[in-house]
Amino acid sequence: MAVELPLKRVVQCGIVFAMTLFVAGSNCPGQTAAASGRRDSAFALERQGRNTEAEAAWRQILENHPNDAEAYAHLGFLESRQQHYSKAVSFYQKASALNSSMPGLQLNLGLALFKAGDMKAAIRVFGPLLKSQPPDSPDAQRLRILLGMAHYGVGQYAEAVPYLHAAMAHDPQNLPYRLVLAQSCLRSKQYQCVLDVYHQILLLNAESAEADMLAGEAMDAMGDHAGAIKQFRAAVKADPKQPDVHFGLGYLLWTQNQYEEAAQQFKLETDNFPNDAQALAYLADCNVRLNRPEVAQPVLEKAMRLNPRLELPYLDLGILDAAAGRKENALRHFKVALRLNPDDVQIHWRMARLYQSMGRKEEAKAEFARTRSLNKAADQSVFTKINEARAKNGSAGTASTAPQPTEHAVQ
Repeated sequence: MAVELPLKRVVQCGIVFAMTLFVAGSNCPGQTAAASGRRDSAFALERQGRNTEAEAAWRQILENHPNDAEAYAHLGFLESRQQHYSKAVSFYQKASALNSSMPGLQLNLGLALFKAGDMKAAIRVFGPLLKSQPPDSPDAQRLRILLGMAHYGVGQYAEAVPYLHAAMAHDPQNLPYRLVLAQSCLRSKQYQCVLDVYHQILLLNAESAEADMLAGEAMDAMGDHAGAIKQFRAAVKADPKQPDVHFGLGYLLWTQNQYEEAAQQFKLETDNFPNDAQALAYLADCNVRLNRPEVAQPVLEKAMRLNPRLELPYLDLGILDAAAGRKENALRHFKVALRLNPDDVQIHWRMARLYQSMGRKEEAKAEFARTRSLNKAADQSVFTKINEARAKNGSAGTASTAPQPTEHAVQ
């Protein structure tokens, strides 16, 4: 299983990245008593969580002092508190243009960009900030994690790895981010890195289904199919309800032609997730291969209804139709399968045999010629197959719990 962390899941979590906006005291030189009072009132409203009133108070300050960086910074904080991150970015940028050295401001800006989904801009902010921090400081640790997660969020997995490695060296007990590190290693094809992190995870949680699956995916990609199956069996034992765990094991068994046990695993996946179209498709395919057409037919039809973009159900329906003498139906299904996956040698071969049985010799000859020009594609890795299914189903997939960075204005 690919334990994917899209942006939506990256920010659903629990660690607090405390940030401080140190602002000028009310006794700043040249500050009038009235201005000081308005500022104190704005602070009080903000502390009480009265966002609308606090915003009005800071805006009133800007009416009299349009170049007040502090007011813009606090308006950004208030917008971020309400999850209006794009608005927060705008206010933080205005504050930065007036006073870029305000302590905590750049980190607040980076976090707002991060949570607004502009990871590349966040990276441009976080990078220089990290260089300015002592390596062993809490802020440096926060920034390493943020940079790792931001690179992960834009699919720059290789770039995420060193930041997350360094972060884990400073926080060896952090299981959620260690899982993200393993995912980054897997996605950047650093398979030994996955296995190294896997063994570290076992020291923190010996029954981690996610970690077992990640190790299995890495082993499968390295060609160790027996090892991959072993890891997925361990994952099933650790958590039989984990999304994709039965599918992953079933698919690995399917690639080894172990259709009976593969069917059992696909059935367990569909018991957990009845609308998983790809699991249904492979469950039906196993039954086609095991010559159980009466079992396969209704499952194939359900898979097609759930996801008409999968070619396997059309191929299998064509096989069943051809075996039952429904040749025109078989041809129609094969053509749909071919449109969905024109390079599948199995579809061309099935069509060639069907044309041959229909006496359409020239068309059969052409399809046989195509089968010779196409090399039999190797089975996709379990990592690829699961992520392909997620893309087709529009699903985010399973994600580890990754802590959420949160702004805090502290006076």
